[in-house]
Amino acid sequence: MKNTYQSLFIDGRWSPADDGKTYNCLDPYTGETATRASAAGTYDVDRAVKAAQGAFAGWVALAPHVRGDYLMATAEAVQTRAREISAAITVEMGGPAAWGAYNVKVLCEKLRFAAGAAYQGLTGEAIPSNNPDRTMIAIRKPAGVVVSIIPWNAPALLVGASVPAALVVGNTVVMKASEQTPLTHALVTQCFSDAGIPDGVINLITNAPENAAEVVDALIAHRDVRRIHFTGSTQIGRVIAQKAGAHLKPAVLELGGKAPCIVLADADLDRAVSAAAFGSFANAGQGCLSTERIIVDRSIADAFCDRLAALAKTVPYGDPRQQGTVLGPVINEGAVTRLREMIEDAVTKGAECLVGGTAEGRVFAPTVLKGVSPEMKIYQEESFGPMASIIIVDGPEEALRVANDNDYGLSSAIFSRDVTLALDMAKRLNAGMSHINGTTLDDEAQIPFGGVRDSGYGRSGGSLGFEEFTEVQWISIEGPNTGHYPIAE
Repeated sequence: MKNTYQSLFIDGRWSPADDGKTYNCLDPYTGETATRASAAGTYDVDRAVKAAQGAFAGWVALAPHVRGDYLMATAEAVQTRAREISAAITVEMGGPAAWGAYNVKVLCEKLRFAAGAAYQGLTGEAIPSNNPDRTMIAIRKPAGVVVSIIPWNAPALLVGASVPAALVVGNTVVMKASEQTPLTHALVTQCFSDAGIPDGVINLITNAPENAAEVVDALIAHRDVRRIHFTGSTQIGRVIAQKAGAHLKPAVLELGGKAPCIVLADADLDRAVSAAAFGSFANAGQGCLSTERIIVDRSIADAFCDRLAALAKTVPYGDPRQQGTVLGPVINEGAVTRLREMIEDAVTKGAECLVGGTAEGRVFAPTVLKGVSPEMKIYQEESFGPMASIIIVDGPEEALRVANDNDYGLSSAIFSRDVTLALDMAKRLNAGMSHINGTTLDDEAQIPFGGVRDSGYGRSGGSLGFEEFTEVQWISIEGPNTGHYPIAE
């Protein structure tokens, strides 16, 4: 797979960028070239969007179950290419084999869920009229061309956040691959092609990092684009929102997180420690759902910290190609530097680093910080690394106050044997998703996935996910006995 060349996929064909430019994506573990990919420009964007627009009429004319059949066939193709996709994830973003397998599993689930809900996504309603001789309905219909901007950290899985739902209700799609994972996104695109999906229904753009702004600008501004779905950082999400708003185009934004995990005094420590470790360390902590703040009652804090630190020491980390590796590298040197600075800042201001805090190349050791407080950077800022930051509190109300003391609001967790109390707290959390006695790092195809505050707006998954990609139209039908208008012959 070394030095694989990846081209664009437009109107059912693989082709280079119009000007022939390419760029190199680097393996985060070795630092060597992982993939050489086409560097699209604005002309390529226009080609891709026009291909999607050209395919729209034929695609929307198909019965919903036929579009669903294409998605089911795509899921089968993804499973057939599972090893290829997993290998690409390893070489492009450093995810071990288990992470690749999880990406494939969830993507297939999302494809199959969308396929099975083909009619649900387009179901409208009959609306009673004040005029008994009048019939009124509200129908749902596809918006048109959807742009899906997909990140690198869960590159196959997050195709499933938008593309299946957009397609099954009749939209066509232009995917903008992450600059870090062009091959992974191309392999998933190839699976749609393997399933026989008509030319132009799905298209793939890859671009060099230095061209990202102009490519995104061109995608959003294109007159034929009607929806934007973005998964990524809050910083870039603000830019996407401003640009989409300027063109009066709805956007779904799935942005950063600082997920709290509350561990109350009566929590089952076996479950809480395991869930906190998984939420903090899986995928080297590089996820918007990752557990970023572990808020622990003082009465059990020492026992919890000791157990979590002991568990962290046992997590295998290193070369993602080695069997048994759980934590691979973080994405680049900048991430290593940021994590080191966060730890140094926290320790200088009174936190205790119980384990970790070091890096071998770009592989950062699982780290546990005890006694994190508001004046530390890591209290507020998303770490996006394998960091378990423990904040010690007195009682449920202080735990809730600390959990809400943040601008993010994506995922959250509460551990307690008192489920009634935990449910009451969950309702008062500023979060789009809350898990009682479960990890913050969770997702299922049928749930409304999304956040509040700086974690974005809009939802993926479930019935709400289909609504994001449809327009609602009111239609009225006058009966034979409807009276004349005030002005009439």
